[in-house]
Amino acid sequence: MIKYALSCEHGHEFEGWFGASADFDAQASRGLLECPECGSKAVAKQIMAPTVVGAKKRGEPASGAKRQMMMEAMAQVRRHVEETFDYVGDAFAKEARAIHEGKSEDRGIYGEATPAEVKGLVDDGVPVAALPPEPPKKTDVN
Repeated sequence: MIKYALSCEHGHEFEGWFGASADFDAQASRGLLECPECGSKAVAKQIMAPTVVGAKKRGEPASGAKRQMMMEAMAQVRRHVEETFDYVGDAFAKEARAIHEGKSEDRGIYGEATPAEVKGLVDDGVPVAALPPEPPKKTDVN
């Protein structure tokens, strides 16, 4: 589809969409185009810059300080969960579902689950969230 800026002989401006550039010429020559404001059939294309569709521009990469602040915040969230929630290991999906259904004590838990188990929990309305990853050890960082 091509969008053209158009105007009539009376200076009314509007736009028109065409399947191909030749469609404007074909419709204009057959008298099929008219100004939506005054009905004039003397319609012409206006000079306009082309619209180029491309990838969205991504924001600037986070500065070192911002990145460090975010990593520290994620580490604090993870530490809080590990210190205050019950670790249930690979029984996470089963226990989360039991808590949701009122069959087990309502408490914060964390553990491991397969992607399929997580999808099943989410599909059934069980509130779950992934823990932030463990921060890299300083000995592992270049």
